Amino acid sequence: MAHLLDGARNLGWVLLSSLLRFVFMFINNCVAIPSYCLYLLLLQPLRLWDGPTFWQIEGIMFKWMLAMVSSWGWIAGYTVTEWGDDVRPICEEEAMVIVNHQATGDVCTLMMCLQDKGTVVRKMMWLMDHVFKYTNFGVVSLIHGDFFIRQGKAHRDKQLVYLKDHLDRYYHSRDRKWIVLFPEGGFLRKRRETSQSFAKKNSLPHLTHVTLPRLGATQVILKTLGAQQENGSVGNKTGNPSQSGNKRKSLQYVVDVTIAYPKARPMDIQTWIFGYRPPTVTHVHYRVYPIKEVPVETEPLTDWLYQRFVEKEELLAHFYDTGAFPPLKGQKEAVSRDMTLDPVWLCIIQSLAFASGYVWYSVLQYLYCCLF
Repeated sequence: MAHLLDGARNLGWVLLSSLLRFVFMFINNCVAIPSYCLYLLLLQPLRLWDGPTFWQIEGIMFKWMLAMVSSWGWIAGYTVTEWGDDVRPICEEEAMVIVNHQATGDVCTLMMCLQDKGTVVRKMMWLMDHVFKYTNFGVVSLIHGDFFIRQGKAHRDKQLVYLKDHLDRYYHSRDRKWIVLFPEGGFLRKRRETSQSFAKKNSLPHLTHVTLPRLGATQVILKTLGAQQENGSVGNKTGNPSQSGNKRKSLQYVVDVTIAYPKARPMDIQTWIFGYRPPTVTHVHYRVYPIKEVPVETEPLTDWLYQRFVEKEELLAHFYDTGAFPPLKGQKEAVSRDMTLDPVWLCIIQSLAFASGYVWYSVLQYLYCCLF
């Protein structure tokens, strides 16, 4: 009987805390997202007069928005441990980031672990499924200049044309540096069976923890943002002047990110919102490749990209067996780094969001009373 009572109390506490978290996040969204939009609307004259300064301010506010999402997980005890190469020395360089995709929580994890990587979050462009456009955060990503891609064979060719046009128009003009994509094109649980069937028919590696990546978006990014060399790889020479008149470098690196969850149980956005899972450490492994090592032509790039995901399979298999990623070449043992967020800074960001919401509500209420 006592055991049942304890279970009921624990369940009651989980339900109550989940409800309180949901109410807080709902209000958080209701004040933060409209404030972000209204501030940028107010700054439209600056955009016409001094575009680079406008996008610098927008980037700072965008980072704050992502920090709020990160704080939801941080408060629930969802933290990140990092492995592999240290990406902080290249955080001011231009890079393409390729990530394995298991659930919606992958995006939240990246939002968290990149917060302490210089200006990366401020100057980052995301490639994400078009459905995300219709979520509460979609309007923020739309204003920021992220690209929403529609999946499926019927849309594939047109989407790649749209992607190239999007990069030409927005990547350099908005001073973007890192571009993030999920080459698998969908969640692991949805694509694994199809991927394994395709691999069997084409004598490709059988993968369990990842799926075979798709080439299209990766190749478009490399060809559009990289300086192609005669040998078919991507060079790192300075590119053409951007629309802002400043010379910009082409892509310098590919950052290969592998996300691993304990016991292979991925997190979704619902877990971040309601916080019903006990405190969990998500593990993120980085491997950095100079862009000159990356081919751009179809066949060699396909081989190179497949090899990266075969390596991800090996990394994840090792992690699920041992609880740790294997050491880098030349190291005797793997070294991990705890990624931390400053709780004081997170409190300041949240306070600014609620204060901004109150100010804008007062301003709009005053204008309404004046007009009507």
